[in-house]
Amino acid sequence: MLTRDFDFELPAASIAQEAAPRGESRLLVLDREGADRHAQVADLPRLLLPGDLLVLNDTRVIPARLFGRRAGWPGKMELLLVERLGEREWDALVKPGRRAKPGTMIELDENLVAEVILKREDGRHLLRFSEPVEPHLERLGHVPLPPYIHRPDTPEDRERYQTVYARSPGAVAAPTAGLHFTESLLEEIAAAGIEIARVTLHVGIGTFKPVTAERIEDHRMERERYEIGAEATEAIRRARDRDGRIVAVGTTVVRTLESAVLAGGGEVLPGAGSTEIFITPGFQFQVVDVLLTNFHLPGSTLLMLVSAFAGRERILAAYEEAIREGYRFYSYGDAMLVERRPTRATRLASTAAP
Repeated sequence: MLTRDFDFELPAASIAQEAAPRGESRLLVLDREGADRHAQVADLPRLLLPGDLLVLNDTRVIPARLFGRRAGWPGKMELLLVERLGEREWDALVKPGRRAKPGTMIELDENLVAEVILKREDGRHLLRFSEPVEPHLERLGHVPLPPYIHRPDTPEDRERYQTVYARSPGAVAAPTAGLHFTESLLEEIAAAGIEIARVTLHVGIGTFKPVTAERIEDHRMERERYEIGAEATEAIRRARDRDGRIVAVGTTVVRTLESAVLAGGGEVLPGAGSTEIFITPGFQFQVVDVLLTNFHLPGSTLLMLVSAFAGRERILAAYEEAIREGYRFYSYGDAMLVERRPTRATRLASTAAP
């Protein structure tokens, strides 16, 4: 398929620049039978079914954006930490890249200096800090807001660009479908007979990486680390045993579970791993039945994943409807609930039909 097959026109006014209060966003529901319904995220306890399993990504966003100075140059240098490679070594993006040649020293404050060791072919830089950078991040780091949010980060973003259940530090972008949940909404969901499990996928910069190839088959995903505990794998087994559906909160959970089942030879097994899985139309889903997700960028890998899950034409038609109805797009925007596997009631009705 071609990348342009996933393009659509999005007015700039549709891109959310600020987050709505948790639990108050709109929700476009796409039933398996083809009906579209307009609801609220707060309706999830009634939209999901007793016996379903809701799977969350508990990664925690680190304040991975840093600013410093290079000796002999008056401008500001921006670092975006991407992946920890050692006690003091990180892969990072550096701006302006032309000012970050090997040997360049970037002073972040009087206690912390980053040295550029290597500039990689993919545009990343290998940095070595004068001491471990993690203890300095809360003081010096900024929230790595996506590039389509055209404002500096604020103290409020420290809390809002983080799920209420974030636990495991390591992401440079939030699993944004999870930003809608409050503790009370999760309690309501559990009280409705819906089990909740947690996995971890540390979201990397690949979530913002544009697809520049003409053919989507030529695009390569960035590697991301994931971990699935024994409690989550047991919860999946229980859900399958009771004919419950697996409900993924966000594309990161989809990528985690579908990567794990491929690695496990058809079974989701506990353990840690990494994935470069690229889910496009034609992909055979083995685990996820229902997807809660935000609205994604034109031509993005995330839009391709959602199109694989529900059908490209149907998703693009739903996006057109969402734009007409004033839904808010991207990380701080509204959400969709997309069903791939029919509800239990629908399955029973079709079985009983003559």
